[in-house]
Amino acid sequence: MLLGCVPGLAAVAALGLCAGGVDHAATDALAARAGRPAAARPAAGHRAARPPVVPRAAWLDDLARHAQPPPRYDDKVVAVFVHHTDSPNGYDCADAPRIIRSLYTGQTAARGWDDIGYNFLVDRCGTVYEGRAGGVDRAVTGAHTQGFNHRTAGIAALGTFTAGVPVPQAMVDAIAALTAWKLGLTGTDPRSTVRLTSSNSLSRYAAGTTATLPALAGHRDGYMTTCPGAALTARLPEIRATAARLQGRTAAPTLTGTP
Repeated sequence: MLLGCVPGLAAVAALGLCAGGVDHAATDALAARAGRPAAARPAAGHRAARPPVVPRAAWLDDLARHAQPPPRYDDKVVAVFVHHTDSPNGYDCADAPRIIRSLYTGQTAARGWDDIGYNFLVDRCGTVYEGRAGGVDRAVTGAHTQGFNHRTAGIAALGTFTAGVPVPQAMVDAIAALTAWKLGLTGTDPRSTVRLTSSNSLSRYAAGTTATLPALAGHRDGYMTTCPGAALTARLPEIRATAARLQGRTAAPTLTGTP
């Protein structure tokens, strides 16, 4: 199955606001009957367009499926962690579903996880893929950052972005658009900091410690790692600024958010 690349920022902006006209009372009631939390609603004034997201069905074929427990949810997402997958960079973007399937197999079979850890994955052409099951518009608890999986979303860039490795602009733009939309659901400024409580002493912070972290963080901000690599880490300020612009923000960011 050949998948086209996600358009650039101008095309993403042209998608407009996609939350209008939704009957929230009805959808919340359906969610309650299904035993899952209602989807987060965009915060007025700082909502951003949802970028196109390729569903799991595009990469998780019947042979790769396995029984897994129901998704777990948090009440909201207030931060995003950016990762790289530490895999080869010279892939054809049409092969991205196969690569994601391999990552899934490695994490579920070799490591024994119940699902792929990342909530989203982005290829070098800027295509965004749904990762962990549970609904892209919901606060799905991931398995991507020791100690800080709660109230966060993990976005993985397909490739290895150590020092000196070019980071494709399409990938940078897609991560910014995804961050703007996801954090916009809770009114979080991508340039701000937030307070998160570590749930695991394998992180940089002992379990129970409340840490102040960037709302758009690199994996290494919360865990002892070089991920997402020096090259992608260097692009995070640009991603924060672009995401804030896509949310319609011009004022200086709030430096510390509430936990």
